[in-house]
Amino acid sequence: MLLPIVKYGNPVLRRKGAPIAELTPDIRRLIDDMLETMKAAAGVGLAAQQVGHPLQLAVIDVRDAQDRPSAMAIAGQPVDPALHMPMVLVNPVLKLLGDYELGPEGCLSFPEVYADIPRPEAVEVQTTNEKGETFQFRAGGLLSRAIQHEYDHLQGILFIDRMDADTRRQLRPELEAMQSATRAALR
Repeated sequence: MLLPIVKYGNPVLRRKGAPIAELTPDIRRLIDDMLETMKAAAGVGLAAQQVGHPLQLAVIDVRDAQDRPSAMAIAGQPVDPALHMPMVLVNPVLKLLGDYELGPEGCLSFPEVYADIPRPEAVEVQTTNEKGETFQFRAGGLLSRAIQHEYDHLQGILFIDRMDADTRRQLRPELEAMQSATRAALR
């Protein structure tokens, strides 16, 4: 089932997600709905907060982003990231690695807003997958960036919080209009 994606201005986007203790039928249904919603919106990632659920849950699928390569390694061995897509992250823990680099980002909760965001070039992830199994891997490229972006959502952090002051200033009119429209719709 397609879920509505909440927009900037909805307070749920600023809520830290609660840990998921068990993959209940409701959580499994939410995972399926998030995957369907992300695909329909042509996104590469979606956090539970973006569909109104403040939980430690995100989905990722970078297969369609051919212009921005991804890298992945399990137990130190390179693997094809496409073989692990779509990816479900339940209660993820990240270790940020490498130098910060600027890269383009957008967000389904911020339609038509894009900016270069500084993020570490790689990340080590420990998470639970949709089967309830612990899963550890290292990611680089777009996969690393997408995981960091979605992890931020799980902490109530938005990509606009990572923008430099000049970019935020340039986007202020759009962001204020979006925030006002969202808050008005919530009343």
